[in-house]
Amino acid sequence: MQWYLVATLLTVLTSSQGILTTLSQTNGTYKYDYATVPFLAEVFKLAVSSLLLWKECQKSPLPKMTTEWKTVSLYPIPSVIYLIHNNVQFATLTFVDTSTYQIMGNLKIVTTGILFRLFLGRKLSNLQWIAIMLLAVGTTTSQVKGCGEASCDSLFSAPIQGYMLGVLSACLSALAGIYTEFLMKKNNDTLYWQNIQLYTFGSIFNLAKLIVDDFRGGFENGPWWHRIFNGYTVTTWLVVLNLGSTGLLVSWLMKHADNIVKVYSTSMAMLLTMILSTFLFSFKPTLQLFLGIIICMMSLHMYFAPPNMLLDMPLTVKPDEEERLIEVSVDRRTHS
Repeated sequence: MQWYLVATLLTVLTSSQGILTTLSQTNGTYKYDYATVPFLAEVFKLAVSSLLLWKECQKSPLPKMTTEWKTVSLYPIPSVIYLIHNNVQFATLTFVDTSTYQIMGNLKIVTTGILFRLFLGRKLSNLQWIAIMLLAVGTTTSQVKGCGEASCDSLFSAPIQGYMLGVLSACLSALAGIYTEFLMKKNNDTLYWQNIQLYTFGSIFNLAKLIVDDFRGGFENGPWWHRIFNGYTVTTWLVVLNLGSTGLLVSWLMKHADNIVKVYSTSMAMLLTMILSTFLFSFKPTLQLFLGIIICMMSLHMYFAPPNMLLDMPLTVKPDEEERLIEVSVDRRTHS
C-alpha cells in the first residue's frame, strides 16, 4: 500500500473524529464516561494487531519478533510521554483560553521538524523547512478569529506560564511521535508485533487512569467496569472505531513513512474538519480559513514535489553538444 493512500485515509478519519465526537453528545453533554473511549480504542487496536499477527504467523517463514526485555522495555515510554503531555495540556488551559491553546498547538509542527532532524538525523532541504514553517503559518491563520472579536485581544494577554506550558506541550507531542517512529524503525520486527507491545502498555495506562478516577471520585458512580458502556450509542462506538483506526494508520506511517507525513495528514484534517463543519454545524467560513487553506496547499506542494517542479533548473548540455560548441568557438577564433 502506498503511503499517500494511507495518509489520505488518515486525513479523512481524523477530520471526522471531531465531528463524530460532537454528534455523540446529547444536549451538549456527554452521557457516557469519555475516559472509557481511549481505553476501548486501545483494546480495539490491540485486538486487531493480535489478529493480524496471528494470520501472519500462519505463513512461512515466521515474522521476526524480538522478545528481549531490553527491547520490550522501550515500548512503555511513548505512553508515559503522552500521559505527561495530557497533564501539561490541562495545566496550559488553566492559563490560556481555548482559542489561544489551539493556535499554540500548531507549534508542534515546527518542533516535530526540529526533533526529526536532531533525534532521527533526517536532513531536510531549505525548501522543506520553509514548507514546514508555511504549514504552521497556514494552520494558525485558519484558526485566528477576526480582530473585531473579544478573543483577539486574549491571544497575547495570557500569563507567561501559559506560553511556556504551550511550548512544552508542543515539544512533548513531537517527542512522543519521534520516539514512536524510532521504535518502529529500530529493527525489522513485524509491524503487528510492535503494535501489540505499544497498545498493551497503552491499554494498561488507560486502565490505570480509569482506576485512579474511581478513587478520586470515591466510587460515586460505581467501579469502571460497571459503567464502561453506560450511555453508549452507535455514534459513540463510531468514535471508538475511528480513534482506533487512526491509531493503526499512524503506526503504519511511522513504520513505512515518517512523522512529517503524519503532521501533514493531521493538519489537513483540521482544515477539512472546518470545511465540513460549515455544512454540518453553524460554523461560518472566514477569510482566514480560505487563506489558511491556500497557504497549507502551497506548503504541501513545496514539501513533497520534486525539486525540478519547484525550481527552474538550468538546461544541461550533452557532451556531444559541448564538443560542437568548443569547435564553433575555435573556428570563430581562427577566422578572427
